[in-house]
Amino acid sequence: MENQQEVFVRMAMNAWNNYIKKADTLFKSLSDEQLLKQVAPGRNRGVYLVGHLAVVHDHLLELLGVGERLYTKFDEAYLSNPDKPGMELFPVAEVRKAWEITCQKTEEAFAKMQPADWFMKHTKMTDEDLVKEPYRNRLSVLISRTDHLAYHLGQVALIR
Repeated sequence: MENQQEVFVRMAMNAWNNYIKKADTLFKSLSDEQLLKQVAPGRNRGVYLVGHLAVVHDHLLELLGVGERLYTKFDEAYLSNPDKPGMELFPVAEVRKAWEITCQKTEEAFAKMQPADWFMKHTKMTDEDLVKEPYRNRLSVLISRTDHLAYHLGQVALIR
């Protein structure tokens, strides 16, 4: 029988994995030309959102203390700046590859974690922070990143 921590982690991981799978399926179903389109007039392009998600998930490795970042070169284009007309982005194929590799690396890192690991502090908090606010743990980061993924997945779906 699973303990409460195992149940919570399984619920969060199921949600994360379901949204990763949905995003991957959607991204693969869109052509490079479609990803270069804005999701709505004056809004982000699909490729920007895929790159943004790849960078945010790349940050997860470091934030959770489970790996090194791979795509720091994407930070300026997909994290520090909004998508604007005329803004130079990385080629769609490179962004797709970053998404794929980041998904693979996070999956590998998460598979090595035990349920109790998810209730530990992340790298942006101190031991004192965790004592004061134990709910601001690694699992809460995963939940917030799952919400973030779902939000942007809804935007990319508008390209169709």
